[in-house]
Amino acid sequence: MEHLYLDAASTEPVGGNVISVMMPFLTEAYANPMSVHSAGKTAARALEAARGSIAADLGARPDDVIFTSGGTEADNLAIKGIAMARIRLLRESYGEQVRPRIIVSSIEHPAVLESARWMERWFGCEVVEIPVDHQAHIDLDALRAELAQSDLDSSSDSVSGTSGKPCNCTLLVSTMLANNEVGTVEPVNEIARIAHEHGVPLHVDAVQAAGLIPIRMREWDVDALSLSGHKFGTPKGLGALLLRSRVPVEPLMSGGGQERSLRSGTQNVAGAVALAVALRDSNTRMHEIGRALVASRDRLIDAVLRVEPRAQLTGDSQRRLPGHASFVFPGLSGEALLVDLDARGIACSSGSACAVGRHEAPGTLLAMGYDPAVAKSAIRMTFREPLTLEQINQIASVVEESCNSLRGASTVSDPSINVQAQQALA
Repeated sequence: MEHLYLDAASTEPVGGNVISVMMPFLTEAYANPMSVHSAGKTAARALEAARGSIAADLGARPDDVIFTSGGTEADNLAIKGIAMARIRLLRESYGEQVRPRIIVSSIEHPAVLESARWMERWFGCEVVEIPVDHQAHIDLDALRAELAQSDLDSSSDSVSGTSGKPCNCTLLVSTMLANNEVGTVEPVNEIARIAHEHGVPLHVDAVQAAGLIPIRMREWDVDALSLSGHKFGTPKGLGALLLRSRVPVEPLMSGGGQERSLRSGTQNVAGAVALAVALRDSNTRMHEIGRALVASRDRLIDAVLRVEPRAQLTGDSQRRLPGHASFVFPGLSGEALLVDLDARGIACSSGSACAVGRHEAPGTLLAMGYDPAVAKSAIRMTFREPLTLEQINQIASVVEESCNSLRGASTVSDPSINVQAQQALA
């Protein structure tokens, strides 16, 4: 049988076109883009052309684009940088009575959530997590209520410190555009409208969405947006933060002042070119095969649910990423199923961190209201090219065999994994 890679949400291979456009900037046009000689100017032109291309593909402006080492750095710069800058401005205006808050959804990637927690530890920020429903949609009413609470505090005398009571001031709202574990797409344009009604900037983590669904940063009125290149075909270690100039930001690194003085360090011209070309290729492919990708996703979901009636689709069945199918298999161990599927030629993911002999329940599914035992049975299948009917039938057949094998093994010895899976985990 064909070995199938269904873990595209984790990482993608580097395309040949991307490698070829990088090579001149690694071998011939290798000059520092900050240098004033002709070779440096050649590198600088390539850097700015890449910046303009990325901006055009994401509905932004070239001066919005700040190159980073990936999505994690982009998220850190957005959360910490914006929060620190706004704390300083608020305290200059209202004194030390300001009690800063950061609002995130309860299903954020650790790069966002841990950055907010860092601000909690070092700057005393309260981190407010907005709940989601059973499909992983953010509760917009809860978001409105939390932002309104800050408004109530800000309208009182406590803003000036005369009341002696702290003032709740929301520094930032951060949400992902599409969830990495269940594929649900969030209404970020509506979230931006709600945040801005209360004078609060919005950061969007678009790492899982870039290159898969259309992004219009300025049309949606988003203030900051993160992306990571290896999710759509660049070498790992490349990314960008798109940041509008109206948003105050403190840099996290000091140095020579590159990237609007927000990300100092000699720019990776080859990487920037790779990021631009891979994003352009992905956006072109999105328009060419988007409908076919959605159709094959839906056929795969139907096939898995047909052969394993106890399985349940997780996330929104319609408003989800096109090449993203995620399930729970009640009564089974997701880790054991993951290993067994891999042994049968299907490489996919559990959607959560796994370690030998331990499988933690995915935080997204817990936030969605799933029982921890059921959440531990999660499996995610993600792909960037439409699957053929033969491939879908192969996947469904393997899932059926694996589920039957694991359930059979549970009646014999180990309650969750068969001998083959035990050997692979050892």
